[in-house]
Amino acid sequence: MDEQDRRALVVEDDADIRALLVEVLGQAGFTVDTTGSGRDALGFAQRLDPALVTLDLGLPDLDGVEVCRRLRAAGSDAYVIMLTARDEEIDRLIGLEIGADDYLSKPFSPRELRARAMAMMRRPRRSTRSTPSADDENPVLRLGELSVDVDGRIATLAGEELDLTRTEFDLLATLLSGPRRVWTRETLLNQVWGTAWARDFHLIEVHIGNLRRKLGEDSRSGRWIRTVRGVGYRLGPGV
Repeated sequence: MDEQDRRALVVEDDADIRALLVEVLGQAGFTVDTTGSGRDALGFAQRLDPALVTLDLGLPDLDGVEVCRRLRAAGSDAYVIMLTARDEEIDRLIGLEIGADDYLSKPFSPRELRARAMAMMRRPRRSTRSTPSADDENPVLRLGELSVDVDGRIATLAGEELDLTRTEFDLLATLLSGPRRVWTRETLLNQVWGTAWARDFHLIEVHIGNLRRKLGEDSRSGRWIRTVRGVGYRLGPGV
């Protein structure tokens, strides 16, 4: 990771948890900035362009869901891990639906947080900082009108670029790397999240739902992403 990809922003109003997050991410090689305010977090993110944000759901000013929504609206491509002490599943699912990549429930395992953060950092960020040369290999995956430029991290449908989060892009690229293959949920978790820690199938289901909407379909149409009942998902022919 270069210096920019080692920067993390911890958004947490509990001082003890904030200190723990700083320690864990520091041990993982991150330069860590912190704030206990959702509003301040938006300013930090704009100035620092962190690669990773840990975002408490229950902030005292703007809640974590709204902060995440505004981060994505502002074009941030940071990986976002939501942290929640609430039991209500709907809070976590809403967080994923508006652009969070993962979530952990408090109390969480420091080892698990470190493993998930490091797995995310092994996945490239979409960036305009460097431009591949004409000699670089630039694999492009295609199925019908759907195209994924893996190195350029650009996905298009019928020539129109899709506005995907980093996780949505990685999920689509994985599915398209084996068109018509049936991908189990376990395999997708390992391929996309890159760690055995992530075992919550809701993580896959919500991101698949987000991806379907951006492809212009719903769960019933299955024009692109088809559910294989009891197994997982595969890409259809798109016709």
